[in-house]
Amino acid sequence: MVTHPPRKGHIPWEISQESDELRRAGLKVTLPRLKILRILAGRDREHLCAEQVYQRLHDQGEDIGLATVYRVLTQFAEVGIVMRHHFDGDRAVFELNSGIQHDHLVCVECGRVEEFKDRVIQQRQADVAAVAGYELLSHSLILYGRCPACTQSPKRPDWLV
Repeated sequence: MVTHPPRKGHIPWEISQESDELRRAGLKVTLPRLKILRILAGRDREHLCAEQVYQRLHDQGEDIGLATVYRVLTQFAEVGIVMRHHFDGDRAVFELNSGIQHDHLVCVECGRVEEFKDRVIQQRQADVAAVAGYELLSHSLILYGRCPACTQSPKRPDWLV
């Protein structure tokens, strides 16, 4: 396999794409914003809280403070780059806004979040809104339960947690 050195002044595709996304959202391209965007766009596309983003940056040797992580995530949510969810009370988690409507399953024991799409549910929600005379702009459906892993493990009493 022949590899070529990067051209002088050539910006790798990922960095270029991320920079373009920030510019389209009206945000200045900064290193902390790019690094936080990369964490959120990771392989698993997880739903992460600010502290988890901060910890991953720290684990990668990045010197970005927790206050900066909070500020950047808030900015990303305001311009629609990420979606902010409150699955378990006060703690917010963030996911990249893919532009594709989906709903969530949340495990009440381990906090695992699964995304799902269901055309029947989507259509039923649109029908309910139409009957009530609403123009449906968005919706959020969260199902709470126990994930397969937690279902298979013996349930621990709350006082042991």
